[in-house]
Amino acid sequence: MLLFTLTAVTAQRIPDAPSDVLNGLIAEVAAGNIDSLGEIYSLTRSSVYGYALSIVKNHSDAEDVTHDAYVAIATSALSYTPSDKPMAWILTIAKNLALMTLRKRRERELDEAEVAAIPDTLDILPADKMVLRECIERLSDDEREIVMLHAVTGYKHREIAEFLDMPLATVLSKYSRAIKKLRAALTEE
Repeated sequence: MLLFTLTAVTAQRIPDAPSDVLNGLIAEVAAGNIDSLGEIYSLTRSSVYGYALSIVKNHSDAEDVTHDAYVAIATSALSYTPSDKPMAWILTIAKNLALMTLRKRRERELDEAEVAAIPDTLDILPADKMVLRECIERLSDDEREIVMLHAVTGYKHREIAEFLDMPLATVLSKYSRAIKKLRAALTEE
C-alpha cells in the first residue's frame, strides 16, 4: 500500500502559478499592495514549506522558514527583477533562510511532528507515515531534497536541476538511487 502511495505521490504534480501571475503579484507587493503577498502565499506556500522541510528536517523550523520567506519576499520585492522563473527566486529565498536556520541550530532527525506534516492529501495512514519517515531518513541530504522537491512540491527533474544548480543527469541519478533505497527499505518492513 505504502509503495503504491509513494509511487503515486512521485507522479503527482502540484501546479505552479504561471510566471506572469507571480511576476505581477511581486510587482504589486513592491508597489505596497500587501494583499498581493497573501495571494503569493496562497499560490506558493506548499512548495515553500515542503522545500524548507526537506532542508531543515523539522516541522517547526520549516514553518518558521516559510513565515520568514514571505517577510523576505515583501522586503525584497523592490529589488526583484521580473523573470520567467519567479518561483525559483522565492525558493532561493526559502533555501537561504533554511540554511541559516541549519547554521544556527544543530541538525536534528525527523520526529513525530514531521510525520504529521506529510500532507493529508496523500491519504497515508499514520503507521505508513512512520514507515515513510524511517525510509526517508535513510536518504542522503541531496537525495532527500530531490525526492521532496519532486514528490511533495511536484517539480520536474529538469526544474530541480536548474534550481539546485546540478546537471540533470546528477538529479536523475540521485532520484533513481533514492527511489531504489526507499523501495528496498519498504520491502524490509
